[in-house]
Amino acid sequence: MSRYPFEKMLERQDILERLDVSILWGHYEIRVLRFHLTSFPAGRIVDFHNHAEFEFHFIPRGKGKVILGDEMHPLSEGMLYLTGPGLVHYQEADSQEAMDELCLHVDIIEHPREDVDPWEAAESEETIEKLRTLPLAPVHDYHRAMNCFLEAYEACDRKLIGYYTSIKQQVISILLKTVRAYDIGGNRAEAPVRDMSVYRYDYAIQYMEANHPSAVTLENVAEKLHISSRQLQRIFYQVQPEMPFSRVLEDIRLRAVCRNLEESNVSIEQIALASGFTNANYLHAVFRKRLGMTPSAFRKMKQPNQK
Repeated sequence: MSRYPFEKMLERQDILERLDVSILWGHYEIRVLRFHLTSFPAGRIVDFHNHAEFEFHFIPRGKGKVILGDEMHPLSEGMLYLTGPGLVHYQEADSQEAMDELCLHVDIIEHPREDVDPWEAAESEETIEKLRTLPLAPVHDYHRAMNCFLEAYEACDRKLIGYYTSIKQQVISILLKTVRAYDIGGNRAEAPVRDMSVYRYDYAIQYMEANHPSAVTLENVAEKLHISSRQLQRIFYQVQPEMPFSRVLEDIRLRAVCRNLEESNVSIEQIALASGFTNANYLHAVFRKRLGMTPSAFRKMKQPNQK
């Protein structure tokens, strides 16, 4: 049994190329032209030539050499290189050993769009700009972009659910992992991060709204957020200084009471209990203090025809 994982890609070499794959990424369209594994017999030469598109070359097995511009470079298993539009290059398998090559040819076309995620636009712009200026020399496939070829092939061959989407994702991964293989560091923009106070506050509000009929406390909401009750108190003060936890919870429960008074004929005692108040008397006191009228008066105002 062969341990060479890419062998299966030689069985149906054109399977990925039969698909019309076009990917919108940021303000670019990426059109896949060729996407396959090929094998060079020992001593095979592909004389000087160039392409109008980007061609990504990966060596999963064997060895040989490539001439990029005026420089000759040895090739061996696990290496990759990129030839951009118009770059003249020459390929040759070793005289004693065959060489396999995974190839991805893509056209990259500017495609300005509205409502594009700004971070996606920035990352695609950075990646494509780097692809245009990568050094003319092979490097090791440090980030295992070759596996993307195999994953795309297997998804297509087995017609897995969402295989077309998977193939598009693998193409983008190949572009990114190629750039990363050449990347030697430098300044990098930070990905957008959450304002954790606002995020935790919003989560707390959602939890309180969903659970207001039950015994909601500062302590159990803090536990859901994996923070202390003191931290949660501080967060409420930071986001809404005039609205402490208890006041927010009371407002949520009063809104539920008002909806029920306006839309139903359920007794006030039942509404109080269903909204998280201990009894109708307590609801009456809070309601009168906050709204300046009793729950019964509010219902009559909202349902004037009720008998």
